[in-house]
Amino acid sequence: MSFYFPDIDPVAIALGPVKIHWYALAYIAGLFLGLKYTGYLNHRLQKKGFLTGINTNDLDDLLVAVTLGVVFGGRLGYVFFYKPDYYMSAPSEIFKLWQGGMSFHGGLLGVTISVILFAKIKKISLLRIADLIAAAAPIGLFFGRIANFLNAELYGRVTDVAWGVRFPAYYEPGGYTEPRHPSQIYEALTEGLLLFFILFLLSRKNFVNQRPGMIAGVFLIFYSIARIFCEFFREPDHFLGFIGKIGALGVTQGMALSVPPMIVGCVLIYLGNRNSENSAT
Repeated sequence: MSFYFPDIDPVAIALGPVKIHWYALAYIAGLFLGLKYTGYLNHRLQKKGFLTGINTNDLDDLLVAVTLGVVFGGRLGYVFFYKPDYYMSAPSEIFKLWQGGMSFHGGLLGVTISVILFAKIKKISLLRIADLIAAAAPIGLFFGRIANFLNAELYGRVTDVAWGVRFPAYYEPGGYTEPRHPSQIYEALTEGLLLFFILFLLSRKNFVNQRPGMIAGVFLIFYSIARIFCEFFREPDHFLGFIGKIGALGVTQGMALSVPPMIVGCVLIYLGNRNSENSAT
């Protein structure tokens, strides 16, 4: 048993010549809701007596910094991590964001750089900001993976599970793929929904709040584990395939790129435990 992918227009809203795609709405929803949730967490920390040094204006500025980091980092990450030869031979293509091509790991690197600069300029604790952003990041991941599903892109490997999906593929007989894992949904549920609730529960513990950097560390570790797990169900990029093997298991680019964040996550947890602080109450 399998399901045919529903006929979903990738354009969510069309106003004359202006077309807004689902992917754009996912970015907007993730950033807007992430900002609101970050403000909520910051307010709750301050009520508990933790001096974050972050005010409402800072959060507005932080949204701009994060947005720039996500867009530029995500695009350049895709360029250099996935298709460096192609884009170096046609550099003008780099700027055609509407044609797709974003990398989470590139976006993560871009956000990291922008937040480091932001914290230095504002003279705010980098680890506190990292925790706030990390706690909200699964919101954007959830919407982003749902948008991947609606765009019928980044789907999974061939499967015989009952919930397999036949995605549009006009180069195959009948115009649809063989039944495939809806790996976008797997990622939305693990990297997005499940990780959000794990970090939500941790954010309510004083033990965790007294250790700036711990939430960011848990986010990086759990995201990396979830991404590596889902890569076993996701079809490797056709222009890369498997980049290596560990025994009989194929290694994808997504798996390889998830190892450094996991290591950084362990370092952040170590720093949080070493530099624990008490609330003012």
